[in-house]
Amino acid sequence: MNYNKKTIYDVDVKGKKVLVRCDFNVPQDKKTGEITSDKRIVAAIPTLKYLLENGAAVIACSHLGKPVATFDSYDITREEWEKSLKKLTLAPVAKRLSERLGQDVIFAADTIGEDAKAKAAALQPGQIMLLENLRFAKGETKNDPAFAKALADMAEIFVSDAFGTVHRAHASTAGVAAYLPAYSGLLVQKELAVMGKALDNPVRPFVAVLGGAKVSDKINVINNLLEKADTIIIGGGMAYTFKKAQGYEIGTSLLEADRIDYAKDMIAKAEAKGVKFLLPVDNYCAAEFSADAEPVLVEGNIPADLMGMDIGPKTQELFAAAVKGAGTIVWNGPMGVFEFEKFAGGTKAMAKALAESGAVTIVGGGDSASAVEKLGFADKITHISTGGGASLEFLEGKELPGVACLLDA
Repeated sequence: MNYNKKTIYDVDVKGKKVLVRCDFNVPQDKKTGEITSDKRIVAAIPTLKYLLENGAAVIACSHLGKPVATFDSYDITREEWEKSLKKLTLAPVAKRLSERLGQDVIFAADTIGEDAKAKAAALQPGQIMLLENLRFAKGETKNDPAFAKALADMAEIFVSDAFGTVHRAHASTAGVAAYLPAYSGLLVQKELAVMGKALDNPVRPFVAVLGGAKVSDKINVINNLLEKADTIIIGGGMAYTFKKAQGYEIGTSLLEADRIDYAKDMIAKAEAKGVKFLLPVDNYCAAEFSADAEPVLVEGNIPADLMGMDIGPKTQELFAAAVKGAGTIVWNGPMGVFEFEKFAGGTKAMAKALAESGAVTIVGGGDSASAVEKLGFADKITHISTGGGASLEFLEGKELPGVACLLDA
């Protein structure tokens, strides 16, 4: 896939109406609806400010949560359905965005309805408006051409700046590019530049660190990285399927029995290609999946009544040594059940090793990004991706619809 795309620097936006797809899918307090982290709003500011300062009239849009866009045969009353939608309004985002931008953000009560159209038509250069939650419209996730065209009709230029959604072929991420010239925002451009270079032309040695629960989630990632990496490190719940494939007993640890043959193939493929393939040599185990469970350190076979919960000290040393001389490190997925304090040691050790490596370090979105931030190592990482599913599909080498639709540089 071509990662070299035209950006907002390549187009004159003065006096133009610009539709900007942002990622304002912010976490909120379930009871009060208060935004608990506005990191995603802050991430969009450089692109929005550039456009506003250069005379564009900006129509920002985003989804929030997973609203049920149509009321059909759902097992709830219409009143309950409407109440659930109200919880996912972007009105609080408009308020926070106003504060962060230091100017008024006009809020439309719909996406392509009368209110949105009227406010978009009246929008002046240097002004910004935000459409209501895109997923309130059933055409958004279906990439309905009529909905995409209605969105596009409000603007003259499209800017993609929501990296967390570029792996989805939705109306607002890819569909609108059929009707408008499409450019990359600064956030998406940075993701493409950093992650694209890491995969296409990495500083070597190139080390990939993969964790998380399931092998099935990372099958295509491992396949793709075996063609590119010098070392692959496997931790987290997925490691136990690989250990089983090597003939070890894994107790009640997470196992995908239907992936054992695949795990064997990957180990053999790595050996044939001369790629180092590192798996845990010791584990912190527990009798039950609980934050209060007592860690038991086990080397080799795991007893029948225990489950692996984190990598042990010898593994932490082994993995840290493997990243020490690296030129590029990509990390996606925690090393253990890091949300339980007693089993967060492996993920902490990995984050520390990356921070001290001196390599170009890229942390994929989702849990590994949360872990690095939570543990205080974020400022020592070269790049923390803003996309969970998107960064994973990037590592798989898949074509991302929301990137493919942008104009090539």
